[in-house]
Amino acid sequence: MNEKRTMTLNLSSQEMEALEELSRVKELSKTAVIRQALRLYQLVGERLAQGERLVLEDDKLNKKAEVMML
Repeated sequence: MNEKRTMTLNLSSQEMEALEELSRVKELSKTAVIRQALRLYQLVGERLAQGERLVLEDDKLNKKAEVMML
């Protein structure tokens, strides 16, 4: 297994509330939520770098929106 390293993360109250809500809803630890978010961000970044687009679709409203990431 990879060596684990510790880091301190300073979040605003709003960011911490969002993390705590995701942790509660997903029934994951805050650390697990952050790890999943990092993996997702990395995957999306790699796919965008390959020229793919990130699109959200709402079938009920027949609506699409492209997500732009910096």
